[in-house]
Amino acid sequence: MATRIISSIVGIAIGISILVFAHIPFVLNTAIAVFSVMGIYELYKANKCLEYKIFSAVAFAYCAVTPFIHYMQSEVWNRVVAVVAVMLMFAGYFRTYKEMDTDKLFYAVCVPLLMSFSMNSLYDMYRMSDEHGIVYIVLALCGAWIADSAAYFVGTFIGKHKLCPEISPKKTIEGFVGGLVFNGLFFIVFNLVYVSFFAKGSSVNYVSSFFLGLICALIGTVGDLTASLIKRKCGIKDYGKIMPGHGGVMDRFDSVLFVAPFMYTYLSIFNIYS
Repeated sequence: MATRIISSIVGIAIGISILVFAHIPFVLNTAIAVFSVMGIYELYKANKCLEYKIFSAVAFAYCAVTPFIHYMQSEVWNRVVAVVAVMLMFAGYFRTYKEMDTDKLFYAVCVPLLMSFSMNSLYDMYRMSDEHGIVYIVLALCGAWIADSAAYFVGTFIGKHKLCPEISPKKTIEGFVGGLVFNGLFFIVFNLVYVSFFAKGSSVNYVSSFFLGLICALIGTVGDLTASLIKRKCGIKDYGKIMPGHGGVMDRFDSVLFVAPFMYTYLSIFNIYS
């Protein structure tokens, strides 16, 4: 437990430092690139894709470069790089088709595309608003992580009915519902404090905030279960060991990969601040 707490403190300190200095060019983009590459490494390692050097090199390069293309706000170059990366991977398959089955091929192609799309959604949220950009990122991360923690505690105390016992034996229906409700309430309280002390000229759509938190919890659970299913299929307990007591980067960012792009899409359509 002590190791887990220390890892959490270190992780929070790193996260706060990144957000504090996010206004400096390339700081946030560099952080996204680093976490994306680390995530790809863990996902490739889990499914034994690292042995295919061409795929690994292209995936690492793609996830390292795209955050800086988003910084330049060039949709054209973003599409060009994505197309080139996919074509290189399929071209590389000509050399590995005897050892690499099609399931692993499409896993190796789709994973870096998902990683880049999801992680770069965090930067896209940041640039949506000069005033609220950082808060959007904080809400996206909280939307993924707070619900999971709330579901754990609710499930521990009153959980009786298993949600998906074959995928994640510890998750319960009671914990899942508790996580949904708590996340919605958290979004309301967070925004109440935010506009009361830090953005006094803004107002909040609390109904929209509640449902945003609710849906983020739902989508985050889907992401968490998906990552757990991949681990079970690959026969591993954790994606890595970089965070003692927690596992790897993907063990912490699995739900973020699903929540971040949803959050960006939601904020592109609905305003929670005015």
